[in-house]
Amino acid sequence: MIQLAEYEKTRPYKGHYKRDLAALQARLERILVAHIVHGRRAVVMLEGWDAAGKGGIIQRLTADWDPRHFEVYPISAPTAVEKAHDFLWRFRTRLPQPGNITVFDRSWYGRVLVERVEGYANEDEWRRAYDEINAFEAETMEQGVTLVKLFVHVSQAEQDKRLEDRLDDPWKHWKTGLDDYRNRARRADYLEAMHDMFARTDTGGAPWTVVNGNDKKAARIHALTAVADALEARVDMTPPSLDPELKRVARTALGLD
Repeated sequence: MIQLAEYEKTRPYKGHYKRDLAALQARLERILVAHIVHGRRAVVMLEGWDAAGKGGIIQRLTADWDPRHFEVYPISAPTAVEKAHDFLWRFRTRLPQPGNITVFDRSWYGRVLVERVEGYANEDEWRRAYDEINAFEAETMEQGVTLVKLFVHVSQAEQDKRLEDRLDDPWKHWKTGLDDYRNRARRADYLEAMHDMFARTDTGGAPWTVVNGNDKKAARIHALTAVADALEARVDMTPPSLDPELKRVARTALGLD
C-alpha cells in the first residue's frame, strides 16, 4: 500500500542532469512520433500538492513534442457548463484522438481530493466516485488509450519553502493564492483523502507512480522516465519504412542519384 511518508526524504539528483534530461526528451520525442505514425493514444495525468513541481515536470515532458499532437489541460474548478454534466464529462470530452497524447495537470481525482475535503461533493458523491473512476479508467484503456498516473509528493517543509519563494519573487506571485494556504491548513485531511484514493484506485491496470518531489531535478528525471517507460511499452517503436515512390522522387529532386 502506498504511504506518502515514505516519499519525503530529500535525495539530490546524482547524475548528470542536463545530459540525462536531454536523453529522456529525445526518447520522448521518438515515443510521440511512434504514437503519430501508429495512430496510438495516451493520457498522462499528474496529481500532487500545491508547489510540488507538476508544472515543471510537464514543461520538460513536452519540451520536444510536436505541438500539433499533444494537449495540456490545466484542471481547475468546473464551469457552469461542466457542472451540468457528471464530473467525468469534461475529461471524456478531452481524451486524445489517434496519434495524440493528452496531459492533465490535475484530474478527475479532484472529486475524491479537493471536492471531498472542501465539501464541494457530499459523502455519497465522493464515496461513489471511486468505482466511477475505476470504471472510467478501465473503459478508457479498453478503447486503446495508454494511461499514466503520477502523483508528485513533497514534505510540508519543502512545500513551505516554495510557497515562501512565491511570495518573495514578484514574477511568481501569479502562481500563488489563498487556496494554497487553505489547502495547507488541512494537510492532515488531504493526506487521509490521498491514502484512501491510493487504496481504492491503485489498480493493476492503472497503477499510481508516486514521485518524490523534494528535489526538483530528481523528480523530473523520475517522472519523465516513468512516462517514457509506460508509453514505450504500449506502442510499436519500429519506425515506418519510406515509401519507395517517395524515395525515388526525392532522390531525383535532390540530385542524389
